[in-house]
Amino acid sequence: MPRGPKGEKRPADVIGNAVKVMRIATGKEEHIMPASSVGAALGQLGGKARAAGGDFA
Repeated sequence: MPRGPKGEKRPADVIGNAVKVMRIATGKEEHIMPASSVGAALGQLGGKARAAGGDFA
């Protein structure tokens, strides 16, 4: 099975990917968000909070 840039497992073909999406949509399989996406999302929240904060000089 092919691996992604961070070593995650990927379906070998389009049909396998479609089956995985169907399983996630029907609740038979849980979609796990990669840690880098979670970190990026939280980083954006922190950046907005820092920007709204106060003086930086």
